Amino acid sequence: MSENQSAVAPTVVRLPRYTKADQEEILGTGDDPFGVASAGLTWLPKEEHFGIRHGGRLVAHAGLLRLPVAIGDAETEVVGVGGVAVTPRVQGQGLARLVVTAALEHARTMGPRHALLFCRPPLVPLYQRLGWHPLDEEVLVEQPEERLVTMPLRTMVTPLRDDARWPSGTVRLLSLPM
Repeated sequence: MSENQSAVAPTVVRLPRYTKADQEEILGTGDDPFGVASAGLTWLPKEEHFGIRHGGRLVAHAGLLRLPVAIGDAETEVVGVGGVAVTPRVQGQGLARLVVTAALEHARTMGPRHALLFCRPPLVPLYQRLGWHPLDEEVLVEQPEERLVTMPLRTMVTPLRDDARWPSGTVRLLSLPM
């Protein structure tokens, strides 16, 4: 067995909180751990957190936040998924799938019919394998000082109910992104 594998299957746990120190435990102390600083956006912290520990260390995380959104003329809510991270030394072992799947199981109890996330283009295939669908439309998000900007990252959605269909229309997140 390689040093990157464990005889015990990883287990996702709900985290009571998720701090900057927790993020640094997973991704290190770099200036741009998610590779999105160039977008120049202000982000909301997540409220619900899920993680995987290995060898006493936090090695994976996904966060959730319920958010208002307008699609066309209709306002509704989505569960925003963000802060998805896996320690580089254990990437490729399915931990992102495990932690995101567990987070989405909880998201199904939160009420909204869809989950939404923003990701860098190289991560789109990963999320597609997890059942997410890229939106073709531009998505507007709020920023400080009442600014409204086009999200420069790829927006993806997944249904949280079997009968949920993403409606057509212009998408505007009625808050900061998560």
